[in-house]
Amino acid sequence: MDIIFALLWLLAALFEGVFCQGVYAPPNVRIIHSGHACNIEEERYTERVYTIREGETLELTCLVSGHPRPQIRWTKTAGSATDRFQDSSVFNETLRITRIQRHQGGRYYCKAENGLGTPAIKSIRVDVYYLDEPIVTVHQSIGEAKEQFYYERTVFLRCAANSNPPVRYSWRRGREFLSQGSDKGVEIYEPFFTQGETKILKLKNLRPQDYANYTCIASVRNVCGIPDKSVLFRLTNKTASPTIKLLVEDPIVANPGQTVVLVCIISGGEPTPTLTWVRNNEELPKKSNLNSETLTIPAISTEDAGVYSCVASNDVGNPAKKSTNIVVRALKKGRFWITPDPYHNDDNIQIGREVKISCQVEATPPEELMFSWLKNGRPLRSSERMVITQTDPDVAPGTTNLDIIDLKFTDFGTYTCVASLKNGGIPEISIDVNISSTTVPPNLTVPQEKSPLLSQEGDTVELQCLVSGKPKPIILWSRADKEVPMPDGNMQTESYNGVLRIVNVSREMAGTYRCQTSQYNGFNVKPREAIMELIVLYPPAVEPVYTEIRQGLGRPFSLSCRVLRAHPSKVLDYEWKLGTRLLTVGQLHTRDETEYHVRALNREGYGAYTCDIKNEAGAGRCTFLVTGKAYAPEFYYDTYSALWQNKPRVYGFKLQWTQMNPNAVDRIMAYRLGIKQTGHQRWWEQEIPIEDNIQKGELLTYNLTELIKPEAYQVRLTPITRFGEGDSTERIIRYCAPVNPPWSKFHCGFDEDTMCMFIQDKTEEFDWTRHSAATRDTKYTPNTGPSSDRTGSKQGFYMYIETSRPRLEGDKARLLTPSFNIAPKNPYGNVATNPTYCFSFYYHMYGKHIGTLNVYLRQKSQMGQDTSVWTLSGNQGDRWRQARVNINPTSSFQMVLEGIRGSGIEGDIAIDDVTIEEGECRDPPPSSNIRSLASPAAVHIWQLWLTLLLVLVGLRR
Repeated sequence: MDIIFALLWLLAALFEGVFCQGVYAPPNVRIIHSGHACNIEEERYTERVYTIREGETLELTCLVSGHPRPQIRWTKTAGSATDRFQDSSVFNETLRITRIQRHQGGRYYCKAENGLGTPAIKSIRVDVYYLDEPIVTVHQSIGEAKEQFYYERTVFLRCAANSNPPVRYSWRRGREFLSQGSDKGVEIYEPFFTQGETKILKLKNLRPQDYANYTCIASVRNVCGIPDKSVLFRLTNKTASPTIKLLVEDPIVANPGQTVVLVCIISGGEPTPTLTWVRNNEELPKKSNLNSETLTIPAISTEDAGVYSCVASNDVGNPAKKSTNIVVRALKKGRFWITPDPYHNDDNIQIGREVKISCQVEATPPEELMFSWLKNGRPLRSSERMVITQTDPDVAPGTTNLDIIDLKFTDFGTYTCVASLKNGGIPEISIDVNISSTTVPPNLTVPQEKSPLLSQEGDTVELQCLVSGKPKPIILWSRADKEVPMPDGNMQTESYNGVLRIVNVSREMAGTYRCQTSQYNGFNVKPREAIMELIVLYPPAVEPVYTEIRQGLGRPFSLSCRVLRAHPSKVLDYEWKLGTRLLTVGQLHTRDETEYHVRALNREGYGAYTCDIKNEAGAGRCTFLVTGKAYAPEFYYDTYSALWQNKPRVYGFKLQWTQMNPNAVDRIMAYRLGIKQTGHQRWWEQEIPIEDNIQKGELLTYNLTELIKPEAYQVRLTPITRFGEGDSTERIIRYCAPVNPPWSKFHCGFDEDTMCMFIQDKTEEFDWTRHSAATRDTKYTPNTGPSSDRTGSKQGFYMYIETSRPRLEGDKARLLTPSFNIAPKNPYGNVATNPTYCFSFYYHMYGKHIGTLNVYLRQKSQMGQDTSVWTLSGNQGDRWRQARVNINPTSSFQMVLEGIRGSGIEGDIAIDDVTIEEGECRDPPPSSNIRSLASPAAVHIWQLWLTLLLVLVGLRR
């Protein structure tokens, strides 16, 4: 007996596992399409290829199941929808791209996750089809052999077009299609290196008949409805590549503000070439004016300088190109430096020694640069003691030197370096250099109060190096402690007064800075430098900055605030408050965090707790919002038979949900239910009382009744505790018509234009056709198809598949019924077992080429897995027959009727009078090939029962 009880207990546990599964479930996902697809193909590993024409609308929907409701994210590889789609993911169920472009093709991934198990990921590859206009280019080769005394001229017509899928080319001369071998003087081939992207027509030893109109036709075989495209080229004895003349000098040197005019003339070419202008192989300046063969650049500036090219093209031979360089005169960056006697390594100017004054500018064009020197305003010429050199190979271009040999007191004075351009047009640059007994090399010092320099984040600070000496050189500032850019982004910053100004200083700018003399505007001697430290004070950075804590009355909890970084950080003060009420204060010496404990929460303990941790630069704050608000409920979207209707004009909906973290706060006493029609403003509210404690994962149910067809409703659910209202959550309830119309029997005879809401499956090769015998043309295929509808009426309608051309053997057409929900007879009851329905229809399969008629059951709970329930093939005679089959769906379902084309045109298959009834079929016709469905779980249970009975019988023996 113990063994029997053990077996019974095991069986009960198995029953519980099958029928009482928890509602929490990891995500499951399926991708469906509703855009303008040309074709859907299955690949390996259940991957699909979605083919679409460029410019159409891509629409992919990610259908998910699982509880809590999974979050959806679309991502992409290989191309993009924004162009880097990976960086801007879409968080909607539906991904929609209007006017899709070729670069947006690639593999799209739908990822669903709800925190349970691993995320569910499905992908589909989107292949964008397109065909650009073809382009014909012409090239010729001329060969000459004196010994044979012949002159050969061969012409190549090259046709190319961008496309997906690969393009097929054909050539036509006049109205005559050309093929390889059709004319000895014509050769057609594809260069290996182009991988099929090009088709070349070779005209060998050009003949008079070869002067004609040539048409290149590019085709992708009408895939996605893309028509063929063609281009025509007229070959004559005058056909020639372009030649041009550029009527300007090279280079052109202009002054700023001057208007520059470029003229390019076409001197030859047939067909007439087209002209384009470019600058540095890029676009022209926006202010330039282009008129036929003339390009005008008004008020030219240094930014407009560059190489301007005139390009002529007529698709014959290579484009002709002529270029000129436009140079705009300019002088900038005048500098000087003083070099004491280079032969004695002096740092100071000394009487009787040599001194060199160098002057440098940047000039455009450099060959026009001229220098002159003045002393005390009077011209200075080169002499034995005053040596002037215009170019020095040891220094950068644009430099002049004045060497004073054997310096005397009479040489003291102001020397002026004047830079100008030969042809004028721009102002000259003058640089003054004073040589006297007070001219001494520089020295750098840092004011004592400036180092270290203390500041706070956000301040404006000035680092200062005092420069002595005459003349005062340019100061170069840089970081001394690390190789990082200065605040302005450069590795070095120039200063003329020795001051480095930093606005809005940050903690990253703290460190050691170096100020250093440069040779410019000063002495060309060993650089002087000084070091300065910048200390940036900033308030403590803490964590958590903000967090919410949900807690029930009477329970203990702890709060912790931690310092991440601060300067200074040795001694930090902290202060805990609840609202404005001070709780405790203290200091952090060795620890980096402070805690506050509440032993038993009371009503006055709810509110915002703050912890301020302070130093002399300010304070960092942790905020903790302690609340008794309940978490939001989580709607259950996979409800079994959620929608029903037992009245003609209204419907009902089974609303189900679970409660997120129900034990985090006080017991939930009720839910406030709000409901309104979508698009309306007014909410209707009522309370749903809860008697017992809610367990984690417990599925709660409330039936909504008297919902008006076909309106959609917005539902809001808010938990209520002793604390008050918690977080709300909302969802939309939509009426799905027709849903079980009046769910004892559904019938469709296809006599209405709407076809009883049947829909065509656009993923297959062709569609079912609605027709009547009175309008059908029977002359085309007289030995197939019905001569009337199922009732014998010539005026009645039915659905059939037309198997005439261009249909091919194996092509499929699928017709889908409306979606049906399984509803309980009692709106407040549950479905104890899977209901049985009878699906029946009439079929007509007459003709010697009849293919196959299949019927599938498609269920919401088995997305992507249609189940075959009936099939029949071959000629069944010229009469209507009825098929009936029992089905046992476990969730919302559709029936799929699939017609497959046979081996020829006499293979039309028709259906009529489709019916779905509650209950089993009565006397199913023997000619039907019926496959009755049973729930896999139920079959497994009955197998267990049978095994148990056999064991019990064995024990009794």
